[in-house]
Amino acid sequence: MPTQSELIYCYDGSFDGLLCCVFESYENKEIPIDILLPEASHAILFATKSIPTDTQKAKRVLDSIPKKMGASALNFVRHAFLTCLLQKELYILLFLRLGFRHGQSVMNMLTDDVVNILFKAVKHLEQESHLLKGFLRFSIVNNVLVGEIEPKNYVLPLLVQHFCERYPEERFLIHDKTHGMGLVYQPYQSAVIPIGALELPEVDEEEQTFRELWQLFYDTIAIQGRHNPECRMSHMPKRYWKYMTEFDRIQKNITPKLPSSSVKLLHTPVHEY
Repeated sequence: MPTQSELIYCYDGSFDGLLCCVFESYENKEIPIDILLPEASHAILFATKSIPTDTQKAKRVLDSIPKKMGASALNFVRHAFLTCLLQKELYILLFLRLGFRHGQSVMNMLTDDVVNILFKAVKHLEQESHLLKGFLRFSIVNNVLVGEIEPKNYVLPLLVQHFCERYPEERFLIHDKTHGMGLVYQPYQSAVIPIGALELPEVDEEEQTFRELWQLFYDTIAIQGRHNPECRMSHMPKRYWKYMTEFDRIQKNITPKLPSSSVKLLHTPVHEY
């Protein structure tokens, strides 16, 4: 039987590194009290053990997951690793230990605290990635579509397929400012790469015109009698507004300057059916 040790595992932050922590736990019949990155363990009073990343050990664990628990469990664990859940590494290790003991039924053990907590975290990840598929706004910068996001979870791997299929002939960049990563794409080639500080140039006149037209459209179709800020924030949380074009002037507290060719649209009646 494994024992709850007073050890803290330190790993390199990669998924393979985490699988090596699982291998170490089984090999030494111990369960760590936490799994941290090296820089996060300096102020900890407990003893630490550095777990090097070994691709062969990681592959052994990776191959065993679908065999013991099914392919859905492997996909679930991969998604759990992308969440912003505190101590997600420890919860994943505990989940895998449950899975190796109970097999495929582990995915139905929602009354277990470990399984329940991970399921909620993965649901939050998937909901956030789903919202960003609609809330992400692109601007044209040097003939490249550029969008910025600040998600709580590491959602870029879940956005790759959607946006690459939606804009197959475009060149675009989605910058995740929270995690310092970016999804870069040119026709039929994509990659998720580290991006540090990224300072975008001021938008040109044409891009500004399109932004103001989009804001005008947003205001024109609105029905003032049905204005409901609370309902809007429940469907479109305020933390997403920062990078949404239609709310840009609200964030800056300014009134948009409309192109002269568009002023006549203000006087066009909006029919409701």
